Amino acid sequence: MDLSGLNSYLSTLSHYLLAAVGLIAFMYGFYMFQRRIGIKREAATGRTLIVPWAAGFVIFVAFPVGASLYLSFTNYNLFKPPEWIGLQNYADMFKDKYFWPNLRLTLFHALLSVPLGLIFALSIASLLARNVRAMGFWRTLYYLPAVIPPIATILLWRWLLSPDQGLINTFLSPIYKLLNVQPLQWFTDANLVLPSFILMSLWGVFGANTIILLAALKGVSPELYEAAGIDGAGGWAKFRFVTIPMITPAMFYNVITSIIAALGIFTQSAFISAPADAGTFWNYNIYVQAFTFRKMGYASALGWFWLIIIGVLTLFVFRSSAAWVFYEGQQEKS
Repeated sequence: MDLSGLNSYLSTLSHYLLAAVGLIAFMYGFYMFQRRIGIKREAATGRTLIVPWAAGFVIFVAFPVGASLYLSFTNYNLFKPPEWIGLQNYADMFKDKYFWPNLRLTLFHALLSVPLGLIFALSIASLLARNVRAMGFWRTLYYLPAVIPPIATILLWRWLLSPDQGLINTFLSPIYKLLNVQPLQWFTDANLVLPSFILMSLWGVFGANTIILLAALKGVSPELYEAAGIDGAGGWAKFRFVTIPMITPAMFYNVITSIIAALGIFTQSAFISAPADAGTFWNYNIYVQAFTFRKMGYASALGWFWLIIIGVLTLFVFRSSAAWVFYEGQQEKS
């Protein structure tokens, strides 16, 4: 009987147990040290209990982030020690023939899908905010995309947009015949790759974004609508001058999270093949460079470049929020 697998498991388990014992011992020593220097029991206990989180943050977040910054200036392929090459990885990034297609696809996808998603989510939330029959059913139905696994959703859309057997092309076949045109080659036509991915992204608006906006709509005071009605405001005026300003904090949150999510998209490119000249999403390119070509240094440079892009766009949205985000109770500057 081969016990090599069991022995390997026991060895790994023993390492985990030793790490746990060591962490507990450190926590106890840290607690006693605080008590000896006069820190009260409650404060000492609180600081001690965050030690596991702090250790996890340092080991699994801070150290990898710092290491990736160092590796971005090196030539590293996992099998040899990192070789310092300075800014060469960043220079090679701009020389890559797929740099601009990848950048264009990812940025345009974010810049188009985020506002479209916000408009659709607000429209659905406005419908769900009405008091109609079976509203609980409809709210649950529209929230389902948030709990369906992303891979299942992507495989579903890949089937829907299949050029030959896809449901969408089958539905549009009478129009194709009437116009005497060929069926759309969604993911195989470089010109249709971006619209196809945007169409897929709209599925996600019927989830958390819609629920957040629905909560914001429910939080608008009826007295504001009554006051606007007394002033002669109609339905559109109430929506424009009362509803929109009052839900801008929720819209601001959705915009920030949607931008970060759209720029960090990965799974779609991993499961849907598209022409190389159409580009691929940036995060998937990082994965390919790191784990297919084993260019860890170059992949780290791509990651840090993308972090700067996300930071700049996020900062722009934050800075612009003063012009369009209204917080209840705030006073206008004189």
